[in-house]
Amino acid sequence: MQRVNANTNDKRSYIMLISSLFIVGTIGIFRRYIPLSSALLAFFRGLIGSVSLLAFIKLRRTETWEGMGVKKFAGLIINGAFLGINWILLFEAFNYTTIAKATLCYYMQPTIVLMLSPLVFKEKLTAKKIVCALVALAGMIFVSGVVSMNVVQEEDLKGILFGLGAACFYAMVVILNKKITDVDAYQKTIIQLISAAVVLVPYLVITGQFKAIVFNGRLVLLLLIVGIIHTGVVYALYFGSMSGLKAQTISILSYIDPVVAMIVSALILGERMTLWEIIGAVLIIGSAIVSEQEPKKIRFSTKFRQ
Repeated sequence: MQRVNANTNDKRSYIMLISSLFIVGTIGIFRRYIPLSSALLAFFRGLIGSVSLLAFIKLRRTETWEGMGVKKFAGLIINGAFLGINWILLFEAFNYTTIAKATLCYYMQPTIVLMLSPLVFKEKLTAKKIVCALVALAGMIFVSGVVSMNVVQEEDLKGILFGLGAACFYAMVVILNKKITDVDAYQKTIIQLISAAVVLVPYLVITGQFKAIVFNGRLVLLLLIVGIIHTGVVYALYFGSMSGLKAQTISILSYIDPVVAMIVSALILGERMTLWEIIGAVLIIGSAIVSEQEPKKIRFSTKFRQ
């Protein structure tokens, strides 16, 4: 993701960013109604998303295909593979636990990057960062249900572990993206989306999952929504808002995503959160926001974990 250098906030950019985050927050709902394996859904999301984003930049006649070195190209392909695995784990998390829990587990990614920053970015792990990480971990414990005196169900535990696994892989995507510099954001994203789809092809062929697909109008429509709206349109809106917003504004607004996911899952699927889970959500999201409010800190684009 590209670094933001804007010094002012533009109303149009606000609308674009908030719209993209609201859309991303609803992806868990659509996943519940798509009768495909997580690997197949990840494949179609990468394929349709890359085509729709490429069509968008062609319509805008934006030239993004300047040459890049083999090393950067290889890095983007590897990152695309990480992105694909991340999607699979996230979609599996949605299958096993509530959308709210899966999303909050996924939002442990900033904490993972934060704890790895001394190793990969040679950043000093300050007292503030350590406290934020510990608060996020406490929030994760609350969300898991361990402290609510209830037995954590096996299905729920699987969903939590899948969500945390997705967070780990997206942390790798963020870290590697930070190291791949001087590449157009659209170009970088399209290569990674295509790679996310292509690397899954051998696995899907070997396991015979392509043969098991039974297409119908409803399935095609849902796949197009996830691929075009939740991926192509979302990235187009997100990148389009970059030049008109401050970095701090983007960092704060990014947490609209999990809030929307929790509200939508409660309204549409009737998934209710306990008091402990709500406290955990506040701790996880709050610690992530606080940890990013440091002027000299390298700003990671933690958005679009989905």
